[in-house]
Amino acid sequence: LPISSSVSGGAPRSGGASRPVPQRGEPKQTSKRVELNMDALAAAGIVTPNAPRSQIADQYRVIKRPLIGNAMGKGAAPVANGNLIMVTSALPGEGKTYTSINLAISLAMELDHKVLLVDADVVRPSVLDRLGLQPTKGLLDILTNSDIDMSDVMLKTNIPKLTLLPAGIGSGEANTTELLASGAMEKLLDELAQKYHDRIVVFDAPPLLPSTESRVLA
Repeated sequence: LPISSSVSGGAPRSGGASRPVPQRGEPKQTSKRVELNMDALAAAGIVTPNAPRSQIADQYRVIKRPLIGNAMGKGAAPVANGNLIMVTSALPGEGKTYTSINLAISLAMELDHKVLLVDADVVRPSVLDRLGLQPTKGLLDILTNSDIDMSDVMLKTNIPKLTLLPAGIGSGEANTTELLASGAMEKLLDELAQKYHDRIVVFDAPPLLPSTESRVLA
């Protein structure tokens, strides 16, 4: 469900850093854990758990209610894979990453749902930077290396129900459109949609007009 975004926000630069991903041949580990700097996020206008009630938090409560209905099959009409939500906008700089992060954290504050925030802006990834984290392996690495499992690159956070999937080290490569249109991506989307019935997945996608990746992802 593409959501057009027209908000803008700042970017906190400080916070935790992700642990290294195990190299091939080393024992596989569970998802890494990162610490988000809640004070820095709140100062940048990001919704955070346990913060005083605010206008921005209430706005995202309004936005997420129909999306949760679609995700759980309780909307006005059935939506196939309604738990996959894509956030995009026409041009860069219109606040889609700000919207994606706020929406994901607001959804993660629900009692009954877990949330995976995917940085699918593989052209100019910015989710980790906005959250004060260092670049690490992620989506593109899964698509280009069958030995990498999704659990190897997912990042658990100190927001208990929020997990991150970074864009990956190969971000900005020339064939990103083809990777998002590949059978491996289709398989990954099916896994995300079907494996966990209580999980909502938010994709921070590239802007529509300057690139083709969002149209392929949609």
